Amino acid sequence: MNDTIKVELTSTKKQKPIADQLEFGKVFTDHMFVMDYTEGRGWHDARIIPYQPITLEPSSMIFHYGQSVFEGLKAYRTKDDEVLLFRPEKNFQRLNLSNERLCIPHIDEEFAIKALKELISIEKEWIPTASGTSLYIRPFVVATEPYLGVAPSKQYQFIIILSPVGAYYKEGINPVKIAVESEYVRTVKGGTGTAKTGGNYAASLKAQEESGEQGYSQVLWLDGREKKYIEEVGSMNIFFKINGEVITPELNGSILSGITRSSIIELLKYWNVPVVERKLSIDEVYEAYEKGMLEEVFGTGTAAVISPVGEMNWEGKKLVINNGETGPLSKEIYDTLTGIQTGIKEDPFGWTVVVNESELVGSNKQSGN
Repeated sequence: MNDTIKVELTSTKKQKPIADQLEFGKVFTDHMFVMDYTEGRGWHDARIIPYQPITLEPSSMIFHYGQSVFEGLKAYRTKDDEVLLFRPEKNFQRLNLSNERLCIPHIDEEFAIKALKELISIEKEWIPTASGTSLYIRPFVVATEPYLGVAPSKQYQFIIILSPVGAYYKEGINPVKIAVESEYVRTVKGGTGTAKTGGNYAASLKAQEESGEQGYSQVLWLDGREKKYIEEVGSMNIFFKINGEVITPELNGSILSGITRSSIIELLKYWNVPVVERKLSIDEVYEAYEKGMLEEVFGTGTAAVISPVGEMNWEGKKLVINNGETGPLSKEIYDTLTGIQTGIKEDPFGWTVVVNESELVGSNKQSGN
């Protein structure tokens, strides 16, 4: 694969949104990265072009068989005007794990990071600086071959788009309410739960819609076989602080391996806070609540970072956690993680990566029409 990235700059730039009015995922920057895959040729024609619609044939396989994967990460601008990424290598490693599960050709992870850095360097002014804001990054791969046979596609596009964002939940760091799902199933071991693929999220929409009608922001999924063991929240991994110990469900083949999740586990161990990964039943959580030992619950993910849970509803039983307020550990994790991500706090783990323009790959630039 040629490492050169062709760059076509737009001549009509969009108006940037007001930082304090940002919502999540509704505004997109001026440019996007695109690269094609053709069987026998591999990945080719890497380019940064003006943000624009994708033109595909109606018979393109993505529309019929759902062969797609995606990732989510963020860029932050520090008070010194540096641009930081948070563990981007982990996102592209996970993208390739998703590719493997969906029979999509692997991408060159190192090249993908360099391409992302070049795109961000072009769009640097789109990175908001207000508290709680960031530039959300969405890399994704879709099957583009025009063919109606059920088989892996022979053609793909790898695309990266960028979106300046505010808080994922309107509640921000304030606690959300979640409903424990006991009817629908998202995925099971052996399925696609460990991959970040659109079908997993499509399968969650019905339960989320119904819980939303009852005033709940998200659903908490139980395992698909026994409907007994806690797995994850719709867009987040989940942690429970019970009697001084932090517990998160172990990765069992149907839970997404969250990068924020693993970072928090490392952070808690660094702080000498007891943390374990193991099977955890909803019955055990309810028993801990009844005994007054359920101290905090919080979800974790790139979009929300930390989302404290103030109330859980399980089969009509309402569990109000920490009086519906953000717990001290949740707050400390949020402040520390966002502090590292934005360069305010020391990064003892080497998690942040500076977008240094001197390291960018060679590119051919031209102005758009």
